Amino acid sequence: MPVPQFRETQQFRQTRLRVLLAIPPVAMSLLCVWQVVLGHPWGQHPMSNGGVLGWTIFLWLIYLRLITVRLVTEVRANEVRVSMRGLWRARRIPVADIRSAAAVTFDPIRDFGGYGVRSTNRGTAYLAGGNRGVRLELANGSRVTIGSQQPEDLAQAIGKRAQ
Repeated sequence: MPVPQFRETQQFRQTRLRVLLAIPPVAMSLLCVWQVVLGHPWGQHPMSNGGVLGWTIFLWLIYLRLITVRLVTEVRANEVRVSMRGLWRARRIPVADIRSAAAVTFDPIRDFGGYGVRSTNRGTAYLAGGNRGVRLELANGSRVTIGSQQPEDLAQAIGKRAQ
């Protein structure tokens, strides 16, 4: 497998998101302590201790999976590959389909409705954090915005391939 000419991996660093995602497993952990450790059944028809313990473990595994998702961008000889590692497959954009690539500054909330994979009337966006990236204009008229901490380098790597 050829080595990419450009590769960037970004983490989602929104503390508020991590706190909100932690609420269900933390609440289930408290319920687990209340029912399994202290011996106080929760509700009129309590779940079995095994069920409470199983759901607690399951929710923590889901939480850990979600907080380890990464946005990975690679520029290869004939394609730009963007993926949310840990959630779904990579999107491959053939270099031949790219008309232009430019470093841009944007407002992730106003322009795309937040971080993650977003589809709006402004195009599709892959955003992990920050407000900078590269906007690709494709041959079919669609636009793709890729968030980057190194937008100039990414745009230059794509530009070299698209020539």
